[in-house]
Amino acid sequence: MISFFSRLIDLIAPRCCAICGCRLSITEQTLCSSCDRHIPRTWYERSPYDNMMNRLYWKQIPIEKTSALFFYDAQAPVSKAIYDLKYHHCPEIGISLGEIAAREFNNENFFEGIDMIIPVPLTKKRQHNRGYNQSMMIARGISNVTGIKINNKIVKRTLFKESQTHKDVIDRKENVKDAFSIINTKAIANHHILLVDDIVTTGATTIACSQQLMKAEGIKISIVSLGFVKP
Repeated sequence: MISFFSRLIDLIAPRCCAICGCRLSITEQTLCSSCDRHIPRTWYERSPYDNMMNRLYWKQIPIEKTSALFFYDAQAPVSKAIYDLKYHHCPEIGISLGEIAAREFNNENFFEGIDMIIPVPLTKKRQHNRGYNQSMMIARGISNVTGIKINNKIVKRTLFKESQTHKDVIDRKENVKDAFSIINTKAIANHHILLVDDIVTTGATTIACSQQLMKAEGIKISIVSLGFVKP
């Protein structure tokens, strides 16, 4: 039941949809029902071991499961939510969308066997400037629903050259080469890791990060993102 206090807060400070900007109803969270219905979902959680996203990692890392909540296009309405998450200090968008993804993926038992969540890290300077790591916010949302613990003390990002946004496949790989380093291999030995990122395009960033994780013995790696850009 929705409390009187919640209704009062909603009246005083009305919340808006992260995509269209329309006022949310008291039962809606982050997205209005119309925008939620029209998000171009991938449904990759229904075939997590063999989908277009999963194939990016074949022969590069020992990939297990992959899924993304929606197909991402920088010109599509859903891009506003991602842009606000990353550049307009709206961490709650990441948490909420992470929860939405987790609830839907849970319906397909996607998280079965996964025992640790690791968000793709930012450099200290970039995180300080942004105020938070957007991948951590998404990971928190997933953790809220699944109960799987987050560990952000395993791998660190030591290098950020420039944004991946306008780079091709080869340049993306070069841009993140040697960008990550492992901190603690013992803490993840024989674990099934869920690596979380905001958007996966070529997979270059998550591959570079995973290559560091692979230095630990007996690990398995699955990957989740909010958005996936079709090749």
